[in-house]
Amino acid sequence: MKKISSICCIGAGYVGGPTMTVIAHKCPHIKVTVVDINPERIARWNAENLEELPVYEPGLAELVGKSRGKNLFFSTEVEKAIDEAEMIFISVNTPTKTYGKGKGQAADLKYIELSARTIAKVATSDKIVVEKSTLPVRTAQALKNILENTGNGVKFEILSNPEFLAEGTAIEDLLHADRVLIGGDNTPSGQAAKDALSAIYEQWLPKERILQTNVWSSELSKLVANAFLAQRVSSINAISALCEKTDANIDEVARAIGHDSRIGSKFLKASVGFGGSCFQKDILNLVYIAKSYGLDEVADYWEQVILMNDYQKKRFADRIIRTLYNTVSGKKIAFFGWAFKKDTNDTRESAAIYIADALIEERAHIMVFDPKVTRAQMLHDLNQLGTRASEENERFLSVAEDAYQAADESHAIALLTEWDQFKTLDYGLIYENMLKPAFVFDGRRVLEREALKSIGFRMYTIGE
Repeated sequence: MKKISSICCIGAGYVGGPTMTVIAHKCPHIKVTVVDINPERIARWNAENLEELPVYEPGLAELVGKSRGKNLFFSTEVEKAIDEAEMIFISVNTPTKTYGKGKGQAADLKYIELSARTIAKVATSDKIVVEKSTLPVRTAQALKNILENTGNGVKFEILSNPEFLAEGTAIEDLLHADRVLIGGDNTPSGQAAKDALSAIYEQWLPKERILQTNVWSSELSKLVANAFLAQRVSSINAISALCEKTDANIDEVARAIGHDSRIGSKFLKASVGFGGSCFQKDILNLVYIAKSYGLDEVADYWEQVILMNDYQKKRFADRIIRTLYNTVSGKKIAFFGWAFKKDTNDTRESAAIYIADALIEERAHIMVFDPKVTRAQMLHDLNQLGTRASEENERFLSVAEDAYQAADESHAIALLTEWDQFKTLDYGLIYENMLKPAFVFDGRRVLEREALKSIGFRMYTIGE
């Protein structure tokens, strides 16, 4: 088995950056180069101040500081890195298509194909190409078709190595992964490629946690894993709506069913809805694949997971409007959090975007405090929806330096990201400086409901 000494990763985003940082940290004998065509992003990865990294993950900055400039490099010289590497990870964005066939469901593979064509053009020696992006089943075959028709005699092995990271705990997930999935051909050269990638992970993980499959099973497993997790979230959120009508408590229901060993307790936390880059995109991809094979009933089943998630966000926004006497026009509403979950600066598909959009449509003034998300990113998220002119979003959305400023003279607080600091605020002081009656809408079930009610707040906690 050939030992890998040089790796290139195309894509310096939320997956590529942390994954390659951990590989470089655990494999000091391997040169790891992360490349991206975005010079501003690469500049931030190379910033002297590690607080300026483009991705925020607990523990990431420390590991980057240990390896950067030794065996970990960030560069815009894509072709040079490809040429020098023995193994190439493709970790580029695969957003849901916004145009043409499959619009709104299928994955847009233009960046994957561009990466493959660049590899095909540049490569002068045999390469192992690893799919790290989340991809539809049988994408590996498309990559193989592009790479094997270069005419320059270079041999490529295509592997699928999907990521199973949870943002906010990505470094821990990488260091202590419960499984690593490697899919590839069951030919002698395909097996050798799988073993070469396995040997990298074996530097810090037990071999029994590294699962080898055929490439199609690996690609599908990633979509199915996220679909199952999202299904659990939508299931408990559906029951949260029922709890609010029947005076049941969703945490008590979740605890009761979570003690069933057949069900388990994970992903049974009711909330305003799931977000992030993977759950919705992967389910929509699964829906599209099922429809493309004529499996309409399968597609309908998984699409309902997305519909329930959309319903939960709409229900939360409607509750705010209804509680504030059916009008929020001209009212200030404080948002505690914008990121889709705590301990990350990722806002993709965050519930806060859709709640804000619904309230701005009613002419509410939103003031947001999030410790890791900028106003520019928030406005970008709203503008991407295409609901209204960007000038209107700028008019109705502002940011605060802290939670106290956000809540000052507001009519209501909507807690939308479960940042730990929101649990320990001086809510007595916040109450004094709000307009009365003062409302709190806890979309993450992290606040002490009875304690806040005793201060004087009117509380709405999702699921009770």
